[in-house]
Amino acid sequence: MQVFQKNSNIFNLLSEGVSEGIIVVNAEQLIVATNSAAREMFGYDTDELEGKPLDTLIPSKYHHAHKSHANRFIKKSEKRQMALGRDLSGVRKNGEEFPVEAGLNPFELYGNSYVMALVIDITDRKAIQEELTMKSEALEHAVNGITITDALQQDNPVVYSNASFAELTGFSNAEIIGKNLRFLQRDDREQAGIVEMRNAIQEGRSCEVELRNYRKDGSMFWNEISITPIKNEAGEISHFIGIQDDITNRKNSERERNHWSKIFDESFNEIFVFDTLSLQFINVNQGALTNIGYSLEELLQLTPVDIKPNYTEVEFRKTIAPLLEKTDRKIQFETVHQRKDGSMYPVEVHLQMSTLGEKEVFLAIILDITERYNYTEKLEKQVKARTKQLTEALAKEKELNELKTRFLSLVSHEFKTPLSSILTSITLLGKYTQTEQQEKRDKHVTTIKNKVKYLDTILNDFLSVERLESGKVNYKIERFPLSKIVNEVVYNSNMLLKAGQKIQYPENINDLIVKFDEKTLELVLSNLIHNAIKYSPEDSVINLLVEKGDITLVLKVIDEGIGIPEKEQKHIFNRYFRAENALLTQGTGIGLNIAKQHLENLGASLEFSSTENKGSTFAVHIPLELNIA
Repeated sequence: MQVFQKNSNIFNLLSEGVSEGIIVVNAEQLIVATNSAAREMFGYDTDELEGKPLDTLIPSKYHHAHKSHANRFIKKSEKRQMALGRDLSGVRKNGEEFPVEAGLNPFELYGNSYVMALVIDITDRKAIQEELTMKSEALEHAVNGITITDALQQDNPVVYSNASFAELTGFSNAEIIGKNLRFLQRDDREQAGIVEMRNAIQEGRSCEVELRNYRKDGSMFWNEISITPIKNEAGEISHFIGIQDDITNRKNSERERNHWSKIFDESFNEIFVFDTLSLQFINVNQGALTNIGYSLEELLQLTPVDIKPNYTEVEFRKTIAPLLEKTDRKIQFETVHQRKDGSMYPVEVHLQMSTLGEKEVFLAIILDITERYNYTEKLEKQVKARTKQLTEALAKEKELNELKTRFLSLVSHEFKTPLSSILTSITLLGKYTQTEQQEKRDKHVTTIKNKVKYLDTILNDFLSVERLESGKVNYKIERFPLSKIVNEVVYNSNMLLKAGQKIQYPENINDLIVKFDEKTLELVLSNLIHNAIKYSPEDSVINLLVEKGDITLVLKVIDEGIGIPEKEQKHIFNRYFRAENALLTQGTGIGLNIAKQHLENLGASLEFSSTENKGSTFAVHIPLELNIA
């Protein structure tokens, strides 16, 4: 040890410049020197290790094996990796074991033999390896088929596929690796999903599509494919991860469900589904709605007893008891139904048990047997008139079917009230033919204009949602007088004012020039002022203020309306959210969401403060120096 200490200054000078831990032991396996990296790694102070046996740094369970390995190494005296092919551990001063790698380098000094060990703490590397192994195992054993393709290679070939993908497609791993996955499409290339997926890959974005794919045996299956791009350190898209799911059973179920749903909706007979316990209607078809005169929402609040004037609830439950007791599979009886307008018609009821999910329900098919009973001529005329109305309604329904399926299911409730108002005004316009009735005609024309404008606003809102979600919004940043937008919005809003309401025009805005997207500002300001009008009482004032600061222009809309409950204010910008105190007022719940998204896309912001039953203030903050990428 003294011999080695003669050169300690040289050793220290050289070893301190090395990031690995250095431990030097003599032939007796006693530690003669360490560098600071080794001492820090094992948790010892300077000179604390010198003179101690190397076993101090080796877990006790390996001491015996290490002694025999050390003896063999000394005899061979060859430079090599320690514990090659096996896990190697060290032990810190505090007793903590940790994984290491060590390279052994024998040398002689002044006739004495030494071994220098270069030690590396591989704790972080082992953790990464274990995480990668775990993820690899998860991928390999995932229920879904998983593939990884190389986006940097020509034709985006598969570089990995898991066992579930091979099981799903019937192709072996060797038949999959190196190929583009389009081979699963065979000749069935005319699919909208293929175009969408190709565009997503070219644009480097995620997408989810449903495709008809074909297994190795030629059988077709519906494949729900989700692809996600992965970027490398250079920011390039290097790979795509694809997750495949066989949804054939789901597609078949959907097709069958749609088939029965079409039969249900298009049947001219009345079909009712109602609960076995409460008797409340769960669903009815269009034929029933047309004949009985109620809306679906109204019928869902009723029971069969409400439309059968000849039955009490006790009598009706007694009639259906054999079905509940399973003594009869089906019952049939005749009775009378009462429409919403009070008129009655004879029906033949076919009633049986059915299931809705896991729930037992009653299914009733109702036949209108008016003609069979040969009612009076007056009733027959009524039937003919209603039949004509039904025929006209069905003809209109057929023409609007495509629009209905894509749109009406979402906004029918919001369209119903304004359309009813328009219809009423048009009907009354036809009755006001005298010159002195011009004021009444003007009133109804104004009503029609307002309702049409409201419907146009709803349509624009939903189109904005679609554009925002698809990223198809194009903004045009330009300079324009603020007064131009304010004048136009206030002018249009004046037509919506309630009795006694007025809009307080902002002061000193004639010389203000704004750099922004003109259409976006008009949309946002219109939405805020229309909301202020809608949720404020008659004889109230809507204040429009403009404040120009050093870096921002602030537009405030202040109302004296119902305000927003404090507990619901955190949700006010959520799409489709309606505050509890606003549910009875028409609205889609998307206007504020759209306004906020547009403003934030342009670097602006929308804030508010509100007190319930006192009013709200909405403030648009627009940077004076707008920087849009």
